[in-house]
Amino acid sequence: MDSMRKTALVAGVLYLITFLAVATLFVYGPVLKDSAYILSSGSDTGVRWGALVEVIVALAGVGCAITLFPVVKRQNEVFALGYVTTRVVEAGMIFVGVVSLLSLVTLRQDLGAGGADTAAVSTAGASLVATYNAAFLLGQTLMPAMNALLLGYLMYRSGLVPRLIPAIGLVGGFLMTSSVIGQILGINEQVSVWSAIALLPIFAWELSLGLYMAIKGFRLSAPLMVAAAGRSLVEGAAPMGVPARSVVATPAGVA
Repeated sequence: MDSMRKTALVAGVLYLITFLAVATLFVYGPVLKDSAYILSSGSDTGVRWGALVEVIVALAGVGCAITLFPVVKRQNEVFALGYVTTRVVEAGMIFVGVVSLLSLVTLRQDLGAGGADTAAVSTAGASLVATYNAAFLLGQTLMPAMNALLLGYLMYRSGLVPRLIPAIGLVGGFLMTSSVIGQILGINEQVSVWSAIALLPIFAWELSLGLYMAIKGFRLSAPLMVAAAGRSLVEGAAPMGVPARSVVATPAGVA
């Protein structure tokens, strides 16, 4: 049971680390909103720090999925593998965005060194910003929705956390998915009322899940926790030569 508590703590802390991504909303502002940024002068320190933060966020997301996988696979291994997969895809798309902005910084420095075609560099800069925005849409908007649907289902069915928390995630997952589809089809913009409505439950789900796992751990009354306690007890008391798994019963309700 101590091992399960440590698992919940690590997963919760890693989930909370992903909220560092909020900082990029401020440091990336000049890059994403100023079309002439690549032609301007000044420090690129903010962009570089933002890139580092995003790398940390991407790795924390994958780490969270890997940490939870041994636990939630007992509920449904297919959904657990799906959650790991969406986290890996999310990290990959975040890296695409980071590469785009770091490439933009390099072009900006080359322009400052002189000898560069400003029109060509400006076009290239706009393309890199567009690539970042597209990667953000898929990696940091659609993938969190997929994460919420997959992990939300696992947490709801397993009862490892209060079911209100994953219920919020499931609602947010459906809303965010519909918002992304609308953006891809040109129905709504990335910054819109519908996008904001879809974002709120996702934000609440991730924050509440991270805090609950870090502070409280998993609920001891959850079937998966009862099963884990039973296995630990039997493994410690099983006669020599008798496999512990042969006398451990899986509680009802555990898929």
